[in-house]
Amino acid sequence: MACDISLGRLEPCKDSIGGLRNIYFMNFGNDFYDDKILSTDELITSVTLADKNAYKYELRGANNFDEANEVSKDNGTSFWTGTGTIVLKKQDAATRKELKLMSYGRPIVITEDYNGAFKVYGAQNGCDVSVGTASGTAMGDLNGYNLTVTAMEREPGFFIDFDAIVTAAEIVVVEGA
Repeated sequence: MACDISLGRLEPCKDSIGGLRNIYFMNFGNDFYDDKILSTDELITSVTLADKNAYKYELRGANNFDEANEVSKDNGTSFWTGTGTIVLKKQDAATRKELKLMSYGRPIVITEDYNGAFKVYGAQNGCDVSVGTASGTAMGDLNGYNLTVTAMEREPGFFIDFDAIVTAAEIVVVEGA
C-alpha cells in the first residue's frame, strides 16, 4: 500500500532555531510542480521553469510560515494549509506596486530559515497573498506592510535544494535596492 510508513525518528539535537531569514516570490507556473525532480527523501533537486525570476525579500523580526494538515476520515481527504505571516518595514511606492501584483496573482513562495533550509509553498496551486498596510500610531510603531500568505496543497511544502536549482534552472535572484 502506498500509504505505509517506512521510517522512525530519533530525538534530534537542540541545534536549530526559529524564524525566517528571506522569502522569495516567483510567478506561478504549472511547470514548477509538474517538472520537479525529487530525491528519495522528496527534496526537490531540479525544476524546469519558463519564468526564471525569484524575487528576494530580506526579513528581520517576527516572520513565520506554518503548515496544518487537515484530514477528513468521512470524506477520505487529506490536504495541507500553509500560512505565513510576513512583516515588511517601511512603505514605499515600488513595494506597494509589487504587493498589489502579488495579491492579484498566485505566486510560488520559497522561504529560507535561519538554519539554512529552503521550503517551497504553493508549488501545485500557488499562494494567496493578503496585504495590510500599517501606518502606526506612535513613533515606535510599524510603518510598513503585514502580509498573510496562504497555500492549500495536496502535499506539505517541499524542502528544496535552492542553490542547485538556481544554478541548474538558471534562476535569476532579483534583489531590491
